[in-house]
Amino acid sequence: MEKKSKIQELAEKICISYDEFIGEMRKKGCSEPTASKIWRGEYENYRDYKDNDINLSNLRKAADVLKVGPGSLLPK
Repeated sequence: MEKKSKIQELAEKICISYDEFIGEMRKKGCSEPTASKIWRGEYENYRDYKDNDINLSNLRKAADVLKVGPGSLLPK
């Protein structure tokens, strides 16, 4: 069984499906391919986040969709 990303775990807790997540991210101006990468947790491999980084901006959008703080999405 494939390990779930942090995003998938949080979405599961509040009953948001993949399609709903992608749709909400699109409403916030995130492209579907980028939202899909976030869903899969590909951002979890990043090491250096900068405040104005587009990746961090997209994580803020994901945090808003999932109703959590952006810090909860960052890898430990």
